Amino acid sequence: MFHTVMTNKSTLLLLLFVLLHGVALTMAFFEGEEDWWSESPNSLFLMRKSKRVIKTDAGEMHVLKSHSGRIFGRHMHIGFITMEPKSLFVPQYLDSNLIVFIRRGEAKLGFIYDDELVERRLKTGDVYMIPAGTAFYFVNTGEGQRLHIICSIDPSTSLGLDSFQSFYIGGGANSHSVLSGFEPWILETAFNESRLEVEKVFSKELDGPIMFLGDSYAPSLQTKFPQLKKETKEQQLKKMVQHKEEDEDEEEKQTSRSWRKLLETVFGKANEKTENKDTADPPDSYNLYHDKEPDFRNAYGWSKALHGGEYPPLSEPDIGIFHVKLSAGSMMAPHMNPRASEYGIVLDGHGKLFILFPNGSIAMNSEIKKGDVFVVPRYFPFCQIASRDGPLVFFGFSTSAMKNKPQFLAGAVSLLRTLLGPELAAALGISEETLRRLVEPQHEAVILPSAWVAPPEDAGKNTVHMLPKARSFANHVLMDVF
Repeated sequence: MFHTVMTNKSTLLLLLFVLLHGVALTMAFFEGEEDWWSESPNSLFLMRKSKRVIKTDAGEMHVLKSHSGRIFGRHMHIGFITMEPKSLFVPQYLDSNLIVFIRRGEAKLGFIYDDELVERRLKTGDVYMIPAGTAFYFVNTGEGQRLHIICSIDPSTSLGLDSFQSFYIGGGANSHSVLSGFEPWILETAFNESRLEVEKVFSKELDGPIMFLGDSYAPSLQTKFPQLKKETKEQQLKKMVQHKEEDEDEEEKQTSRSWRKLLETVFGKANEKTENKDTADPPDSYNLYHDKEPDFRNAYGWSKALHGGEYPPLSEPDIGIFHVKLSAGSMMAPHMNPRASEYGIVLDGHGKLFILFPNGSIAMNSEIKKGDVFVVPRYFPFCQIASRDGPLVFFGFSTSAMKNKPQFLAGAVSLLRTLLGPELAAALGISEETLRRLVEPQHEAVILPSAWVAPPEDAGKNTVHMLPKARSFANHVLMDVF
């Protein structure tokens, strides 16, 4: 009797151990996600953790931090940069690889390549990769036009302090260069310049990481002054009195010379030869609109996938780029990506996004619209559907620079058609003839006509309920970019 009781207890303890181990594995699978998983199943694949990392009169930057958890594989943050005309994103370097996509506008990108200062002119549709640790800056060169940049931030090389870490050579979050922390005598020795000149450069308060290039382009003080706090107003008045007593023209010339000397010391002199587009080194930008033809096109839309074989700079961070347009009412056939997770940004239109868990249950069934950012884990089946109101256009980054080979689960080039035979029929519990009647009628591939499953916007509002937090974010933070 005693032996039987002990045996039963041992069995129960073993079962309890197995159960707890399974729970632990499940929790680890979604580690760090339980707080927002409980809000809504749809929120699992919508990126809504927005953080404003820069805000000045000349521009701002918001970052959506990647979800944690093993199902997403490699993490990736998505950034949105907006710069006013004639503004500068100050010289800096990051602890993360940065891939920029010029959504709208024109920019001058300056960066270091083989110890030389190189400049590239970027326009709408251009893609460029800036490796971690590479010093760079942006200037909005568009006449009277805001510059909008979408970027992927690859944290695989980061320090882990935040989504990413900037090291500002000029300006910065505290309006000072990172070099200003060194003792004056160290800077005096390093730059072989007088302490007066060194302190003039590194003690000067600037306007933050994004600043206007000249006073004539900045908002007038009369416009800004009523909005300032009392202490800030007093400081501003003191500055005005002080500036009035100084010879402003001479000071501006001296400061400009000092900054140029600093930049030439840190960056080196600009390499004029690299302005020639025929040079292969350093790499040129790649225009997703004009340099890349669709990999697939039919009457219902097109898709592009840019990989490292076509644009080698993408191979270093191992990140690919995709761009898709679905005509009104069309559907990207159900498929999965066996090589990478995908981070997508809706550029225009609205529609629906369906994602399935490995067991076939619904992971996401939600409306997506202009400004939304979503992530689809590797291997997870999914499809996008454009509304009948108009086309759905989305762009994004994948976590592999290899040539994309999506596996379609329906359509003329689907796995089911390739696997058509007695084995698949037996697995589904149907005859081979029934299976053939199921998969052969569809003659279209990849992008399919499906207007009946994509309701217009008004109808969708009655059936799809987005969280207020997500709707507010899309309306107030990202819509200006699009």
